[in-house]
Amino acid sequence: MNEHIGSTLDDFLAEEELHAEAEAIAIKRVVAFQLEQRMTEQQLTKAELARRMGTSRSALDRLLDPDNASVTLLTLERAAKALGQRIRIELAA
Repeated sequence: MNEHIGSTLDDFLAEEELHAEAEAIAIKRVVAFQLEQRMTEQQLTKAELARRMGTSRSALDRLLDPDNASVTLLTLERAAKALGQRIRIELAA
């Protein structure tokens, strides 16, 4: 009998020690999507947003890459500010 029958995906990911990584990637994909939405709404190019953030286009490309989960809070804050937005982070049970 399969030991995983009846378990949840969260249970499986936790058992395989992949839960934190999977959650970080999911969060990053949502953030990248939201940033791109705001850019589209404001008709901003990547070059213009990078200029407003005071960073390079390649750094912005890393921020917008949904598969690159390594992003700093400072970079997120600068992107949000450049788009007239705020970052809200909270801990939840």
